[in-house]
Amino acid sequence: MGETNQSCLTEVVFLGFSDFQELQVLLFVLVMLFYIFALLGNTLIVIVTLVDPALHIPMYFFLRNLSFLEVCYTSVTIPKMLVDLLSETQTISFVGCGVQMYFFILFAITECSLLSVMAYDRYVAICNPLQYTLSMNQRVCTELSAVAWTIGTLVAFSQTVSIFTKPFCGANTIHHFFCEIVAVLILASTDTHTDEVAITVLTVLLIMVPFLLILLSYVFIISTILKIPSAEGRSKAFSTCSSHLIVVSLFYGSGTFVYMEPTSVHSQSKERFFSLVYTVLTPTVNPIIYSLRNKEMKSAVKKTIGWKLFG
Repeated sequence: MGETNQSCLTEVVFLGFSDFQELQVLLFVLVMLFYIFALLGNTLIVIVTLVDPALHIPMYFFLRNLSFLEVCYTSVTIPKMLVDLLSETQTISFVGCGVQMYFFILFAITECSLLSVMAYDRYVAICNPLQYTLSMNQRVCTELSAVAWTIGTLVAFSQTVSIFTKPFCGANTIHHFFCEIVAVLILASTDTHTDEVAITVLTVLLIMVPFLLILLSYVFIISTILKIPSAEGRSKAFSTCSSHLIVVSLFYGSGTFVYMEPTSVHSQSKERFFSLVYTVLTPTVNPIIYSLRNKEMKSAVKKTIGWKLFG
């Protein structure tokens, strides 16, 4: 696996979790189960929020977008990873690597933007309830969602083109289980300092800025909730935000560890395991978090499943 290719690369070799041979089968079973739950849970949310008229409101419109995004996001990396866990040779074509990177960046950046849009939706609903219907009408929701997807598309295209137009004529092995942007950039047969700076700047702008906007939104939200006189009112208001807060913490917590910490601070093994959190665990627990902590979702899921089972 450590061999080099002195001609221009035609394939990339994943080291993945090959240094944990004794865990290969266990990882396969766990990742497979998480992937199935992620597909089923997120697909169920998409269906429920479409068929139940009571959920045709902005909060569930964005949740439906997030769930659809999670289905796509997990499907970019997990199926290939599952095949590799049971294969002796863990390779991907050079073109396939570029395609995988493009869609991974697209869905990751779109999720960052969409989570900040969802925080803004909660801010308007709680801090300006009288203006909520007017401010978050169908047109505005569609435009905000389109902006999130457009940002992801443009960033993914520019970064993928920038990296894959460089010469790759040396080593073809990466210490990861998918074509992660930094891991692939290391293989380039040219100076990549400018690209590394650009990635750092984009990380700050497209990951940390949305995160800070989310934090700012919740400062105002919590301040408003604390002013509600009744304990029942405060509990109800906070329950509409708690699910989103948990999801944001999981997604940004693991992502920050991988992309904001200097490489020297953590080992490649830890980085790969933390990458599993935002590529596998977070998309799996999102449906559970939103369903268990939301009475409207629980009711709609029961009604939809009951209708499907009993006609």
